[in-house]
Amino acid sequence: MNVITLLTAYFVTVNIIGFALMGIDKYKAKKRAFRIPEATLFIVALIGGSIGSILGMYAFRHKTRHRSFVYGMPAILVLQVILAVAFLTAPFEIIIM
Repeated sequence: MNVITLLTAYFVTVNIIGFALMGIDKYKAKKRAFRIPEATLFIVALIGGSIGSILGMYAFRHKTRHRSFVYGMPAILVLQVILAVAFLTAPFEIIIM
């Protein structure tokens, strides 16, 4: 497998996890069961699952009243896009052996 395939698989997986965690936490909230910590939801977004977390947030109508999520998740996504563009347009080449 090449690097692009591995990175794509990673980002797809972590976004599916972010989406699922929002759904699971919403389900647990309805059942008044033990919840997924907000820090965990943010960590999944930070490690690349921001798109899945945002989609899950609105698909399940979960955490949409919390300003930290309404503004924080898109801010993480914007930061990730800026970092990706900066990395892809950087004037150096990384050689992985």
